[in-house]
Amino acid sequence: MTFDEYQKQALTTAKNNPDPLMDKTIWAMGVAGEAGEVLDKWKKIVAYKGGIVSREDKVELKKELGDVVWYIAVLSHSLGISLEDVMQANIIKLTDRDKRGMINKGQGDNR
Repeated sequence: MTFDEYQKQALTTAKNNPDPLMDKTIWAMGVAGEAGEVLDKWKKIVAYKGGIVSREDKVELKKELGDVVWYIAVLSHSLGISLEDVMQANIIKLTDRDKRGMINKGQGDNR
């Protein structure tokens, strides 16, 4: 499945609000909320399981990661951006950073 195929299928499950601004707001908050759920599950693995990821943990993390991707897909579509374009632009940015020795330096997007 390509990113754009995923985005198209994800959109079939999106419930649109009559107010497009509200849609974008809900979907943007959804990205953050679901990312928080990923982080919470990871915190529990580290804090209470010594960092050992069980099969059940992987299943749960996969669900939450999928939710993050879903929100990104519908939000980007609502902004007129294909998921394929989002992913390609990200790889271009990261490749450029890597070439300049700036990858993973934690200094923001425009380094």
